[in-house]
Amino acid sequence: MTTNIPDGASRKKLGAWGEQVAATRLEADGYRIVARNWRCAQGEIDLIAQAGDGLLVFVEVNTRRGRSMGLPEEALTPHKSRKLIQLAEIYLGDHNLDVEWRLDLMAVELDQRGKLLRCEHIQDAVLGW
Repeated sequence: MTTNIPDGASRKKLGAWGEQVAATRLEADGYRIVARNWRCAQGEIDLIAQAGDGLLVFVEVNTRRGRSMGLPEEALTPHKSRKLIQLAEIYLGDHNLDVEWRLDLMAVELDQRGKLLRCEHIQDAVLGW
């Protein structure tokens, strides 16, 4: 996987690139990707992964180029957190799953030229909302 994204890439391409970086990082850390961009009528979950111990992890990926829009983690608002919890519960119900789970954030940050600065995995990112 390249560590640079071309300057001028659309927001959609930037997001897809960030999700691929996040998925690659999760796999390198021993997670198995179960689903990408899972959608239902209420919204979308970027990545769903399973940890080695069987824990199901719903992952929000926020990618930012530069800091003009703030840090990637700042996009995870209380409203977005509540929405992710709702989506995770829908996924579990739709798949008839009764398993331990959590919600994580992958913060992907690039410099203005598109060079990857960090891909940080923040576990239990929505606790406290």
